[in-house]
Amino acid sequence: MYGSIFHMRPKPGRERELVTLWEEWEQTRAPKVKGALGGYLMRPANRPGELIGVAIFSDRASYEANANDPEQDKWYRRMRDHLEADPIWEDGEYLAGSTSFVGQRS
Repeated sequence: MYGSIFHMRPKPGRERELVTLWEEWEQTRAPKVKGALGGYLMRPANRPGELIGVAIFSDRASYEANANDPEQDKWYRRMRDHLEADPIWEDGEYLAGSTSFVGQRS
């Protein structure tokens, strides 16, 4: 698996819009993106005003194909409008973990 963990600072009052964009991606883009396995958006308890995103793909080629897709760029630009600065990206290979529960609701 391959993907990214990224740190973001929403503009004041824009966190809800970011959550909505992530939900939209899950519903409209994810079904069309080959190799997309999951994504998460977290508000860290010890860093107010920051969000952490996680993107998980089956492999690096799928991740890069999505990153180079013009539709993904349009979505990213919409997300970027709600941020104070560009995200800090940490791309890499996931060495352990499970996506078997992605999509399940309790």
